[in-house]
Amino acid sequence: MALNRADVVEAALAILDQYGIADLTMRRLAERLGVQAGALYWHMPNKQSLLAAVSDVIVGQVQLPRDDPDWRAWLPDWAGRLRSTLLRHRDAAELVSTTRATGLGGLDWLAAPRRRLEEAGVPEGEAADAVQVLAHFVLGQVYEEQTRAQLAELGVSAPPDPEHSERQFGFGVRIIIAGLAQSLRIGG
Repeated sequence: MALNRADVVEAALAILDQYGIADLTMRRLAERLGVQAGALYWHMPNKQSLLAAVSDVIVGQVQLPRDDPDWRAWLPDWAGRLRSTLLRHRDAAELVSTTRATGLGGLDWLAAPRRRLEEAGVPEGEAADAVQVLAHFVLGQVYEEQTRAQLAELGVSAPPDPEHSERQFGFGVRIIIAGLAQSLRIGG
């Protein structure tokens, strides 16, 4: 069987889920795929490109909400779906944040929420800024949740309370949406 880019990314995602970002090495990936590490470079120019491709796969799994004429209902639904998707993959918030900061990702995963705000009458630049604020909140919340869960696995702290995390997330999203509606002076 010939190795291809999709196989490499899929195996990398499996390693991420099992071991975390720190242990996602080209050597471990090559071992999983049964090839020499150098063979991976035919498919990925470097580790940063590999991580960006894995990040794109993760954010590409976010299912967009159904159309809702009220952006104030659509955006929280999207944020919740983003959070759920990130929580399914170990260290996903860290990986996606890093990929976004470096500009290496190929998928514009904020396009749909940006469009939603633009359709509600928000100017393009302000819509981009507003979505960025919401994305930062979701990534930060998930990063903290994932860190707490990993510390609990190590016996360093008590397990996180999922109900508390859910309430905290919902509260934060409501505040952001209310603030956006007030600041941007947009309605439904």
